[in-house]
Order: sequence, then structure tokens, then C-alpha cells
Amino acid sequence: MPELPDIVIYIEALEKRILGQVLEKVRVVSPFLLRTVDPPLSSVESKSVRELRRIGKRIAIGMDAGSSDAGSADVGPAKDRTWLVLHLMIAGRLHWQKRGAKVSRPRGLAAFDFSNGTLVWTEAGSKKRASLHVVRGEAGLKALDPGGLEVLDADLEVFSQVLTSSNHTLKRALTDPRMFSGIGNAYSDEILFEARLSPLALTQKLTRAEIQRLFLAVRSTLTRWIDELRSEAGSDFPEKVTAFRGNMAVHGRYKEQCVRCDAKVQRIRYASNETNYCPHCQTNGKLLADRALSRLLREDWPRTPEELELLTRKP
Repeated sequence: MPELPDIVIYIEALEKRILGQVLEKVRVVSPFLLRTVDPPLSSVESKSVRELRRIGKRIAIGMDAGSSDAGSADVGPAKDRTWLVLHLMIAGRLHWQKRGAKVSRPRGLAAFDFSNGTLVWTEAGSKKRASLHVVRGEAGLKALDPGGLEVLDADLEVFSQVLTSSNHTLKRALTDPRMFSGIGNAYSDEILFEARLSPLALTQKLTRAEIQRLFLAVRSTLTRWIDELRSEAGSDFPEKVTAFRGNMAVHGRYKEQCVRCDAKVQRIRYASNETNYCPHCQTNGKLLADRALSRLLREDWPRTPEELELLTRKP
């Protein structure tokens, strides 16, 4: 699933290509993609793109509040904008292609035609989980925002308050979109490795020093990967969006040698979830439960990444 660094790079690439451009037509070929009926999808056609935002792991494209031509001023107040909200989920990917590019099932979901090119949305696999919402105004966006903390904008004190607001395993807390925005399975593994903390450590049992170490690891890991992905894409549209990268420290490196020590990277599996860790660097040499999972793990982890991602904002 594309996470905060991937979504940031997607948005930067889209800003260079579609900001100020008129969305001429939207072609949806997957019957499972569009999840809203009001406003209608047709209401964004012939409108200019005025703003792009990241809402957790979602990409929000803000359209003119009224009819407009490319390059003209926004004819309506920003609060009345109509938004296209794209959630790529596990296997959704975006591609920038020539204007009018063909999009067809089973991989193709939709195409957004602009005068200077077409944004094609695909999804691998048979389980169609990606979603498109069309919403109106800030209230519509807020309804789709799980409300997690933007960690790169927060200080240590706020981070600590959110982290310890409930007693979860670190893996669950970091990937809960109601607690922290944009962090998923891959980068949480990398963050915990950087912080030298066990994925099963409980948030309310951490020392002040451990919380500070985690806070610094979150910021440094996400910032480093944003920089790496930005450098990798350059001026091109990002096409190599993946959860498994060769220069990751632990994620996807089960049984490979730890980059810091001689230990082999281990994993915990539960249903559709998997987390990777170094037993020497993170758990004092202890191997964590795998097939015979503990009661703690069963209660604290959702069965699928999708289940966790679709959690709603806390009341």
C-alpha cells in the first residue's frame, strides 16, 4: 500500500502536470471504484484543478467551485470546491500517459483525461479495493479523514500524547490511521528498526527516552524516504511505487542478514499481516510469536491491512 512518502511524491508529480489544467473527462471502467453518487462524477468534468492534498494515504484533487477555463481564476470560493479523493489501497497505482490512453479491465480502473495527458489508475489482483469518492467542500474531505496526527508537523509532546492515549502494540499504534497519518506496514517496520524497539512493545509501557527515540525515528525515516523517492523519480512520473525496496533495512527481508548486525531478520505473521524485525537490535535476541500467536497479538492486530485502513475518525 502506498504510504506517506509515496503519496507525497505522487502529489508532487501530479502538481507539475495537472495543477491549473482542465479535467476534460473521467472514464471509469471498474464498477467497484466509485463509492459516492452526490455530487455526480460528471460535476468535475470541464473544471480546472486548483489544489492537491494528502489525506492520510488518500490523494485529494480539488476542482473549481464553478465552470472555468484552464489558467483562469477560481470562480467560486475554495470552501465550495468539489474534490476527487483517490484511495489506492494495497495494489492501486497511478500512471501518466499520453492523452486519451486506453484503460481496460481487469487492471484498469479509471482514466482522467486532461489536455496535456491522461492519468491512468490501475489495480493489480482480483480483489478490487481501491476507491474513488467525489465530495463537496471541507466537510466532505473531513468525513474521509481518519484524523491521525501528521507526524512531520508535530512536536514530541503532541506525539507522546497521541501514542500513549491507548495501550496498543507499537506496530498497531503506528499503523492506526486514527492515531498517525500515512504510516503503514512497510514504513512502520523501518521506523521500529531505526528506533530499536520491538513491534510488540506496548505504548503505555514505554519510557520517556524510548518515546523520544521513536519520535526521532518516525521523522528521520519518513523524511529520508521522501528524499530518496523524490531523487529516484526526478522529473519523471513515479512508476516504481512498491512496498518492497532493496535498500530497506528490515521490511521484506525475512531471513536476510541485518544491516546493523549479524542476526537474521525475522517476521511475525497474522492472517494477511506481516511485520519484519531484527531480534538482536529490537527484541534483545527474543523471537516473537509467529504461527502460534499470543493472545495479545490476536486482540491488538486486525486481520487484514484493509480492515485497519478503513477505521473511521475517533469521536
